[in-house]
Amino acid sequence: MLAEFLQFLFSGLTVGATYALAALGFTLIYNASNVINFAQGEFIMLGGMLSVFFTMAGLPMPVALALAILVPAIVGVIVEKLAIEPVKGAETVTLIIITIGASLVIRGLIQVWLGKGTFALPAFSGEEPIQILGATLMPQSLWVFGVTAVVVAVLWYFFNRTLSGKAMLATSFNRLAAELVGINTSWVLFMSFAMSAALGALGGILIAPITMTSYDVGIMLGLKGFVAAVVGGLGNGLGAVIGGLLVGILEAMGAGYISSAYKDAIPFVLILFILFFMPRGLFGGKSTDRV
Repeated sequence: MLAEFLQFLFSGLTVGATYALAALGFTLIYNASNVINFAQGEFIMLGGMLSVFFTMAGLPMPVALALAILVPAIVGVIVEKLAIEPVKGAETVTLIIITIGASLVIRGLIQVWLGKGTFALPAFSGEEPIQILGATLMPQSLWVFGVTAVVVAVLWYFFNRTLSGKAMLATSFNRLAAELVGINTSWVLFMSFAMSAALGALGGILIAPITMTSYDVGIMLGLKGFVAAVVGGLGNGLGAVIGGLLVGILEAMGAGYISSAYKDAIPFVLILFILFFMPRGLFGGKSTDRV
């Protein structure tokens, strides 16, 4: 019984860490612009698919993975420049529709370029499972946990200890006030899309050796990342991480103890429950603070 519980827990934490990275991407862009970027799932897909493509092209693994993060970051900047910036100040619904359109374009281009097949990325450090109290933990899961922890620590340092991070925080709290004190809010939006896309791509790379990847995996991963962001409190960075882990664990437990047929439905039941009883999420949305 304990072994079974641990197995589901490990599985939930692994996928939950990916949802957490996606949720952080949603949070970054929402804080900078109040835009909910539904192209975030496609950045996750791009990370996985491009890492496979560059690896198959014969590039060394570190170079392939670096390019698979850099290219989606550039795509994120292009989306911001071509789709978001020209309609700055538009209604929120309009901006959401634009991001959905961008996600369809990205998905369509990858489908035409790399096809509809399912691809696997080699595990970073072997496939030999680790035995813990009767449950097995794949080495790749440790990579997911470790890299996610490092990303969270780096982001904390960036937002709390660097001038650029504080400029982004100031913009998220009050855009007009930030502009009045000389902060380039257009640059902040530019940076938030690049960082958000890079975070999504990183999640896609980490999870690809475990779940495999294809041109359409971004749809569900992006939606679950959004659920995680809302559960934690949209705009709250810590909430995004905890929300992602919570969604992953509940999904794995539900699939294991109830039925795998309901696996994809569980996050959406959770978001309805949270919105009904705690509309601002578990940790509340963004609030004004001195930076």
